[in-house]
Amino acid sequence: MTVSGPGTPEPRPATPGVPPGLCPEPPPTSVEQLRKEGNELFKCGDYGGALAAYTQALGLDATPQDQAILHRNRAACHLKLEDYDKAETEASKAIEKDGGDVKALYRRSQALEKLGRLDQAVLDLQRCVSLEPKNKVFQEALRNIGGQIQEKVRYMSSTDAKVEQMFQILLDPEEKGTEKKQKASQNLVVLAREDAGAEKIFRSNGVQLLQCLLDTGETDLMLAALRTLVGICSEHQSRTVATLSILGTRRVVSILGVESQAVSLAACHLLQVMFDALKEGVKKGFRGKEGAIIVDPARELKVLISNLLDLLTEVGVSGQGRDNALTLLIKAVPRKSLKDPNNSLTLWVIDQGLKKILEVGGSLQDPPGELAVTANSRVSASILLSKLFDDLKCDAERENFHRLCENYIKSWFEGQGLAGKLRAIQTVSCLLQGPCDAGNRALELSGVMESVIALCASEQEEEQLVAVEALIHAAGKAKRASFITANGVSLLKDLYKCSEKDSIRIRALVGLCKLGSAGGTDFSMKQFAEGSTLKLAKQCRKWLCNDQIDAGTRRWAVEGLAYLTFDADVKEEFVEDAAALKALFQLSRSEERSVLFAVASALVNCTNSYDYEEPDPKMVELAKYAKQHVPEQHPKDKPSFVRARVKKLLVAGVVSAMVCMVKTESPVLTSSCRELLSRVFLALVEEVEDRGTVVAQGGGRALIPLALEGTDVGQTKAAQALAKLTITSNPEMTFPGERIYEVVRPLVSLLHLNCSGLQNFEALMALTNLAGISERLRQKILKEKAVPMIEGYMFEEHEMIRRAATECMCNLAMSKEVQDLFEAQGNDRLKLLVLYSGEDDELLQRAAAGGLAMLTSMRPTLCSRIPQVTTHWLEILQALLLSSNQELQHRGAVVVLNMVEASREIASTLMESEMMEILSVLAKGDHSPVTRAAAACLDKAVEYGLIQPNQDGE
Repeated sequence: MTVSGPGTPEPRPATPGVPPGLCPEPPPTSVEQLRKEGNELFKCGDYGGALAAYTQALGLDATPQDQAILHRNRAACHLKLEDYDKAETEASKAIEKDGGDVKALYRRSQALEKLGRLDQAVLDLQRCVSLEPKNKVFQEALRNIGGQIQEKVRYMSSTDAKVEQMFQILLDPEEKGTEKKQKASQNLVVLAREDAGAEKIFRSNGVQLLQCLLDTGETDLMLAALRTLVGICSEHQSRTVATLSILGTRRVVSILGVESQAVSLAACHLLQVMFDALKEGVKKGFRGKEGAIIVDPARELKVLISNLLDLLTEVGVSGQGRDNALTLLIKAVPRKSLKDPNNSLTLWVIDQGLKKILEVGGSLQDPPGELAVTANSRVSASILLSKLFDDLKCDAERENFHRLCENYIKSWFEGQGLAGKLRAIQTVSCLLQGPCDAGNRALELSGVMESVIALCASEQEEEQLVAVEALIHAAGKAKRASFITANGVSLLKDLYKCSEKDSIRIRALVGLCKLGSAGGTDFSMKQFAEGSTLKLAKQCRKWLCNDQIDAGTRRWAVEGLAYLTFDADVKEEFVEDAAALKALFQLSRSEERSVLFAVASALVNCTNSYDYEEPDPKMVELAKYAKQHVPEQHPKDKPSFVRARVKKLLVAGVVSAMVCMVKTESPVLTSSCRELLSRVFLALVEEVEDRGTVVAQGGGRALIPLALEGTDVGQTKAAQALAKLTITSNPEMTFPGERIYEVVRPLVSLLHLNCSGLQNFEALMALTNLAGISERLRQKILKEKAVPMIEGYMFEEHEMIRRAATECMCNLAMSKEVQDLFEAQGNDRLKLLVLYSGEDDELLQRAAAGGLAMLTSMRPTLCSRIPQVTTHWLEILQALLLSSNQELQHRGAVVVLNMVEASREIASTLMESEMMEILSVLAKGDHSPVTRAAAACLDKAVEYGLIQPNQDGE
């Protein structure tokens, strides 16, 4: 027996009269029928379908021999689908049924080779060669794998001495601070990035030696150790579990809390890698003795998370370390998708650690005896609380969350004196910034709101700060704004006018700004007198520009502008103030990450990129008749004003600032914040002439992560901005290198039916540009399953969408897979192109005729099917040749030439019609592509003996 190829399933004869990929009638019910159906699907490239057929056959009464065949065929499918673990399992099952199954042995060797288990793969190949000594496929595979093993042995042996030497240098006290030591640490990190190197370090007692480096307390050595551990644990579950066992989970987590910011960040990165490894298991090929350690990921995850929760309330932990712990919890705990039904980890964290998170959220910055927190700690705690709350599935779970929060706040508010009340109010502020439903319920607890109002009048700055901030956050909630307008506006005004401390005045001003913008963009609903918002905005800009004030205080000025810029007059003055814009963008790049959302909100308001629908005139009249309020748009929010503001922001450098914001690795860059940035980017690229500026300042690169992560609305907005850039600029320059391939998925997402017609059209245009660049990009488009959606839009009623889809398909037709679709029996794809080539829409004609020319050139068999798809085919081709548009003429001439060259029979039909006269006239023209194609048609007809040249030889 010989093996025809690495992934060839059991052969079967073709079923007469059944097109490839289709099942005969009646549906297959026997093992043999299902196996044959699976083989046909495999041949057509439908590996998932083939796998399903083989699986169904296994569920029937298959003989042991049939089971062996089905298992090895399933192994072939898994190999094609690049699921090598399952391929190994299926091949092993086949070998259990038949130990001499050479195909199963070969397929298992392929899977083992891909998994990096070369020592096991070579045993299977040796067995194959012993069973079939003359099989050249087996012999060649054995030679290749032997070479790989030798190379690996050489590499491992050469690194033995290197690893030992590196650790000797690093642990030698005589080498302290030397260049030699620095080089050794760098080499160790580089070696660990390669999986074979990481495995070598791990097997050379590396984790224990790295522990010694961590124990030195020297920053450089600790960084080298942590970065090396990242390589050891990256995507490797068993090494991660072993590392945690050797170092101790508590020891690893405690490194987060050190004072050195660089070491804390490195530890954060290591823990993130460990989380990923525990959650997703091994993805890399070389795994070593993976089965030697019994792994319980759920238990290890809980141990890690439990230690992180303990770290939150541990005295002596740095503020940066607490922030990093919160960041890890934000990434690791909530479900990635709400489609995942299991939120047990979230429920466990709420039960075990909600009070600890609230303790961080309620901490005051830097008073003696309190936990060390940064300006970002409370914001991070708010984000974590919000994500935990959003991850709850039912009212009972949410009610438990509310109860725990309220009990915690009461425990501080009641019987703990003034310090307890401050702690409780600060916790309420944290909840208002996060899960606002829980914050609103906490505000309604007896005495809380009254205490907030009372403490605003305190003479102590710390007490005033806590109370005023709580009042500001409460004012942002519509249900509280009216209460505060009635009870707190006069108090805020007094604080703003009379306080001697800028920190208090600026916060009071923000409270007034929030209340003053309660009407949003509705010009007719303003809380304060005419001109008051402009005065407030002017003071905010003044504080924003004052670099003598610390960044934490100046960010409140941005908060105020984020609310005041609902007013179009404020927007106009703000974009004219170059100094204020410069200060805003500089602040967005500072360490004060909590300002990002406010900056993004102000930019959304200035560019009018929030959702706005023009009211129906009839409904407006009806509302007026019923004496209902009708929202009014400010005259300066008209499109011409918005375009002018966008241009001023571009000149001021808004794109560079936003690019820096997108690169921020902080929990503050929430999905909502990303959506705001996506909205602004879409507004910035609305005008074609502005897109070059956006691209030049890195906007194209920044849009890719926004289109891949965030809210659905945010991803769609970013994807639409990407489409606009791809349509009007050179994609290879806009998205250099590998980035161009990352653009495909966001563009394909715009083809879904829930997107607007404009988004569908722009996505099709952008994909058309990409499909014309390279085969690799076309393959990426195919892999994202875009073809069925593009085909659907070829039937769209809107002519521009229909045309764009046809142009996209024309470019995709250069790929073999798309050509196969047109060549497959039983579909109308070719018919649609032929009919569109005869439409009145010249641009649609051009696209369809181009597709026909391409397909008939690449697949001559399609030429014989054109006369079968419609009786009007001849008229359509003649109309193309007689068109006044030279492009249409040329495409028509190429189609006719391909048909003439494909078959004498088709050529005869063409020459017997008026086509010969048309070609004769075209052949006498000047030396254009149309003339040459027409002449070539006639020459071929002469060669066939269908026509005779005249006396002049023409």
